[in-house]
Amino acid sequence: MGLGGISIWQLLIVLAIIILIFGTKKFKNIGSDLGGAVKGFKKAMSDEEKAEEKADPKQLKQEDADFTDAKKADVKDEQKPEK
Repeated sequence: MGLGGISIWQLLIVLAIIILIFGTKKFKNIGSDLGGAVKGFKKAMSDEEKAEEKADPKQLKQEDADFTDAKKADVKDEQKPEK
């Protein structure tokens, strides 16, 4: 079994129908456009993270520390026996 009850044969049939409808050249262009979009998105995300770190690394470290402290407090609260 494949993804959610879809077998590999069903996926191949769907792929064949798509190729028949759009043709191999257009299908290749769609794939490369989609790949380029994913690359652009990943690059933008990494650039944004780098910009945030350069902007104020102390603030980011403090936010991380605050989050860690809050998480530790939640764990301690969960471990206390209820009365």
